[in-house]
Amino acid sequence: MARRTLNRKDLRADFDAAERRKEEEVTDEEEEEGDEDEDEDEEEEGEAEEEEPSDEDEGDAEDEEGAPKKKAKPKAKVKVKAPPKPKSRARAAKVVRMRVVWGVFDNSNRCVATYEYPRKPEADAHAARLTTDKRSTHFIQPVKEPIEEKKEEKEKEKEKEKKEKEK
Repeated sequence: MARRTLNRKDLRADFDAAERRKEEEVTDEEEEEGDEDEDEDEEEEGEAEEEEPSDEDEGDAEDEEGAPKKKAKPKAKVKVKAPPKPKSRARAAKVVRMRVVWGVFDNSNRCVATYEYPRKPEADAHAARLTTDKRSTHFIQPVKEPIEEKKEEKEKEKEKEKKEKEK
């Protein structure tokens, strides 16, 4: 029997509605807790207002009597997310230059010899000679290998890096 295909939009709408209901319940609970705190605060303020103001506070007392202040409701506590820590930039790996050479391989893919790229005819001749002498298949294939820098250049680079670190 064939199954009915699921409507992803309807499923998403149901999920979003459920999430909104959960959020509303949480905010309602917080507001109820906040209302209880406000009632206690208002009682304390009422007691403070009944006391007679001192000589220094007489000017302030007139303002309070003339226009009684209403305490603003505290807003729902919103959890402040800490800003994400900036990711440290990883130092880019040094790009190694590669060169192509011709490799002479046997049947088990072991490199028997290598030749510079322009010397392809010599590599072909070597593979043919090995095939006839050893009676096993040999072939050539291009191989990429890293270019080895001169030791002097490496030493100069190290010295430059040391100078940069000292600065």
